[in-house]
Amino acid sequence: MIISKDEIKKYLPHREPFLFVDEVININKNSDIHAKKFISEDEYFLQGHFPNNPIFPGVIIIEALGQVSGILGFVSMDKTPEEGSIYVLAGVDKVRFRKRLVPGDEVHLFSKVINSKNGIWKFDCRAEVNHKEVCSASIFCADREK
Repeated sequence: MIISKDEIKKYLPHREPFLFVDEVININKNSDIHAKKFISEDEYFLQGHFPNNPIFPGVIIIEALGQVSGILGFVSMDKTPEEGSIYVLAGVDKVRFRKRLVPGDEVHLFSKVINSKNGIWKFDCRAEVNHKEVCSASIFCADREK
């Protein structure tokens, strides 16, 4: 199931310039998701991170992984934010950055459901560029009322 950027907005409350998922390539309810983000030279935060040596911030890679996990969570629960729910980042463990990301990179974002209990979901996540892992993390999200 492919989800376009416009459809992504159905599952996430995020909007530009803080939406870091361009397309969902594949999603399996209650299981896993594969999405992507293209890093453009025009990203607003690259002007200061770092001048003349732009590097995509690691915290934004984590945010992008959280966003794809949020999409997977909403799809798995058959819900959308419009129904009065918000899916918030509740924790991040075991983060590892293995390579710097720069403009022109196409980042593939993967998230897999590990478990869910009492509205808290745990995901095993990774980001790849050219089939090489650039970041990994365990991400926790909480489904809460707005």
